[in-house]
Amino acid sequence: MSALFEPFSLRSLTVPNRVWMSPMCQYSAQPTGPEAGTAGDWHFAHYAARAVGGAGLILVEATAVSPEGRITPGDLGVWNDRQTAALRRITGFLKERGTTAGIQLAHAGRKASTDAPWRGGGPLGAGQGGWRPLAPSEVPFAEGHPVPLELSEERLEEVVGQFADAARRALAAGFEVAEVHGAHGYLLHEFLSPLANRRTDAYGGSFENRVRFPLRVVAAVREVWPEELPLFFRVSATDWLADGWSADETVRLAALLREHGVDLLDVSTGGVAPGARIPSGPGYQVPFAARVRAETGLPVAAVGLITEPEQADKIVANGEADAVLLGRELLRDPYWPHRAARTPGTAPARLPDQYAWAL
Repeated sequence: MSALFEPFSLRSLTVPNRVWMSPMCQYSAQPTGPEAGTAGDWHFAHYAARAVGGAGLILVEATAVSPEGRITPGDLGVWNDRQTAALRRITGFLKERGTTAGIQLAHAGRKASTDAPWRGGGPLGAGQGGWRPLAPSEVPFAEGHPVPLELSEERLEEVVGQFADAARRALAAGFEVAEVHGAHGYLLHEFLSPLANRRTDAYGGSFENRVRFPLRVVAAVREVWPEELPLFFRVSATDWLADGWSADETVRLAALLREHGVDLLDVSTGGVAPGARIPSGPGYQVPFAARVRAETGLPVAAVGLITEPEQADKIVANGEADAVLLGRELLRDPYWPHRAARTPGTAPARLPDQYAWAL
């Protein structure tokens, strides 16, 4: 397991190992009132357990840059100072355990204003605490979903500012990595994909136009994010549909993101359209990450049904990715990194004295 537990440096930051926690929404913040979007005890316990478990980097779940940017009313947010203070409690514990604290800055776009997945995940009307989603074009996500409001030039400027403000607050909260969410059918991915972007202005049509707004957001975040700290971008490398966003376009985008100060591409797939046939299986998204790394030189993290230590170690050792992001596997087993590090002297993080006798 030597490759998995080698440190990894980006700019001035060194992450202690290559086993990272993927951002996964908990939908567990207060939905309304002054505490809306604020991290609570559930979030602290959730992230603290994975830090104790040895994850080298934890990317806190998609955290909305505005109230209307939430997927559900229960999403975390980083649009006010109360939320910043609550997140600082989490980052402080992660740093104490030797884990790097990262956050994913997000806007849900046309997939906003839905219920929690365990309640069906359907769209919420105004009487249920919902709101009208924003999008590149007035194209609903799926049948039964509302027609979103197309973002005007003025509203586009507002969203860019919201991402920048969120990055400032994330820094004040103690995060050392910021990730811009451009995947899974949310707002920035909607601009990238012709399946969601039907604009006829400078932000729609050609590849150059469709990437324009995501690159503006990245530039705004990079401008306020410290030079010495890394910036990530999460991308859906393909829509898995012939007329959607493609792997070739992802490689082109990766090169542009590098020019705009992005230090690592977090490579996922899908999410912009229902009904896409995704051939999922162990490591099914790794080839997309490997291609970006090989063709652009941009560091990448691979995600998607990476479950076994030997599998994860091979991905890093073979140069397919610089790190692996574990999602559901870390929900099942917060101590997966320690379990993977069986060789004496290779423990990914200092195991608490209270637990060390159990290994």
